[in-house]
Amino acid sequence: MPGGGKGYELEDGWLVEVVSGARHNHVAQRLGRFIDAGAVGAAVHLCVGSGWEISTRSGVRKPDIIVVPREVARAAVVAEVPKLIPGTEVRLAVEVIAPGSGTERTDRVRKVHEYAAAGISQYWIVEHQPDVQVHRMVLSDGTYGADPVVGPGAVFDAVVEADQPFRVTFDPAALLAV
Repeated sequence: MPGGGKGYELEDGWLVEVVSGARHNHVAQRLGRFIDAGAVGAAVHLCVGSGWEISTRSGVRKPDIIVVPREVARAAVVAEVPKLIPGTEVRLAVEVIAPGSGTERTDRVRKVHEYAAAGISQYWIVEHQPDVQVHRMVLSDGTYGADPVVGPGAVFDAVVEADQPFRVTFDPAALLAV
C-alpha cells in the first residue's frame, strides 16, 4: 500500500487518497483543542489525524478527529489491538472539508450513512471555505438527525456522550484564529 496506507481510505475495495492542506489541518487542530478542553474529567481520548482508523461496511475510514473511550485508545496504542476501531466505540467522528474538494461528496453523503450504520454516536462536518460552518448529526434509531448549521458569530454547543457526558462550546470563527 502506498506510504503504508497513510493518506488513504479503503472504500469498496478501492484506495482513495485523502488530501489535506495547512488550513484544513489548522482547523482540525483548533477544533481538537476545544473538544479536549470540554472532555476534562471524561475517560475519553481525542485522536486527531489520519493515523486512527475505523471500520465501516464499505471499508476503512480515517476521520480527521475521533473521540473514543480511553481504554480503547490505550489498547490501540499499547497492544495495537484493535488495528481498526469499531464504530460502536467511537463517540464522535469529525470530518473537515472544503467545498469542491475531491472527498466532499463522500464526507457529506456516503460517510453519513456509513457512520450511522457503524453506530457512531455523533458525526460533525466542519467546512472552512468560504466561511466556517459546523454541521452536527446525532444518531437516533440507526440514522442521523441533523441540528441547525452553526456559522461564525454564533455559538456551537454540543454534548458528547461518554462515561461522563461532556460539553463542547465554541464560536466556529475561532477555528480559523491564529
